[in-house]
Amino acid sequence: MNRSPVGAPFAALMVQGTSSDAGKSTLVTALCRYYRRRGVAVAPFKPQNMALNSAVTCDGGEIGRAQAVQAAACGLPPHSDMNPVLLKPHSDTSAQVIIHGQVLQNQSAQQYHDYKQVAKDAVLQSWQRLGQQYQMRLVEGAGSPAEVNLREGDIANMGFAEAVDCPVILIADIDRGGVFAHLVGTLALLSAAEQQRVVGFVINRFRGDIALLQPGLDWLEARTGKPVLAVLPYLHGFYIDAEDALTSSHARQTAEQPFHIVVPYLPSFSNHTDFDPLQLHPGVQVSFVRHPDQVQGADLIVLPGSKAVASDLAHLSDRGWPDFIRRHLRYGGKLLGICGGFQMLGQRIDDPLALESAAGSLPGLGLLELVTELQPQKTLRQSHGCFAGQPEIAVQGYEIHLGQSHGPALQRPLFRLSHGCDGALSADGQIAGSYLHGLFDLPAACNALLAWAGYQAAEALDFAAQREAGIDQLADLLESHFDFQRLETLLQHWSAVRE
Repeated sequence: MNRSPVGAPFAALMVQGTSSDAGKSTLVTALCRYYRRRGVAVAPFKPQNMALNSAVTCDGGEIGRAQAVQAAACGLPPHSDMNPVLLKPHSDTSAQVIIHGQVLQNQSAQQYHDYKQVAKDAVLQSWQRLGQQYQMRLVEGAGSPAEVNLREGDIANMGFAEAVDCPVILIADIDRGGVFAHLVGTLALLSAAEQQRVVGFVINRFRGDIALLQPGLDWLEARTGKPVLAVLPYLHGFYIDAEDALTSSHARQTAEQPFHIVVPYLPSFSNHTDFDPLQLHPGVQVSFVRHPDQVQGADLIVLPGSKAVASDLAHLSDRGWPDFIRRHLRYGGKLLGICGGFQMLGQRIDDPLALESAAGSLPGLGLLELVTELQPQKTLRQSHGCFAGQPEIAVQGYEIHLGQSHGPALQRPLFRLSHGCDGALSADGQIAGSYLHGLFDLPAACNALLAWAGYQAAEALDFAAQREAGIDQLADLLESHFDFQRLETLLQHWSAVRE
């Protein structure tokens, strides 16, 4: 039963979407902040997530980035129970399976399909633990509940909602077009019991005159018997972390001659939110580039994080990036590697257990004197410290990596962190690397790294404040456009019928 604890209008509510990127993560984030403002002890939950953008939790685990942002909206540190199953794609047909924040193994799509019942048990354990701690749980689905080929054993959408007896809001993106077909079609593909579980609709990213949309809303409610709880306008100029899609939609470069940072695109690009503070920087232009022939000058090249270092390094070599990088260095440019990109800068990557590729060794770019060995135990920790040569400048972030590096290059660390030294800086100062994700998040750290790369203006924004402002803007939007009274009436009726 979805009985509401004292002080909360309801105990649980799930947001499902008609498609990926319909706005599920954003709506749950906004709802989290809305109810937190009202003094409700609320927590986010996503049963199963597939994303390469992840975050380290307070209990030393790993969850999807969106759930970490939703936790922030609730005023909570991220915890592995908020996303008990995380799938990090390793190829088109396999993924690393993470249960309760810890790596289980790599599985093929069929292997994971067979494993789902065990994964469901882990999901329900986390769900129960959160229910013992918080008055309200706001749940995010994955993809669409209308994916009929994935219905058997589903733990991400209606399968989960049925297991815990949770009501559902269905959200659709009108900016894509066909919003009424998306909503009616999705509902039609659900079972009768699942259709009853849907208490209402939200239409997202609307531009234009609401009066012109009203006949369609009236038709939708008459056709389905479900109310439209909100029509949310298209938001411009706001920022929260993207769940997984690489985007430059929030970039705010305004300088006439911006400092140009080039990031080679990797097929297994991970934790691209590392670059969000740079995209928000008014004097910096960040370009994600697939081939070096597309580069029109670069002040700094950054090799990003990677979920599959060996295959991504081969991808760079096939496209001529190593020669381009060496030419960039000869002309005095700077080069930075982050996590997997840091490993690529070394002389060799050893994978004796075939964790990311065939067992054996792969030559790196040979730009730093270090060797990395991939190991089955993943390093997961939140880290803080300072620049090795500038102890007055703080840095913080998180680490998510399989490999451990060793070699003479590490005797010139980039950072001194709470657990020890991290990264490396070449003797000539042109090349740097670090395992630290989020190293641009603090304004002083961002300014220091850009100054090392050749950009001297101290203009970095307060990244944490930007995220908080974005979350508040979303909650403000709900205050104006969401019919909460109607929602709570519907949920009271829904619960009464089920008793």
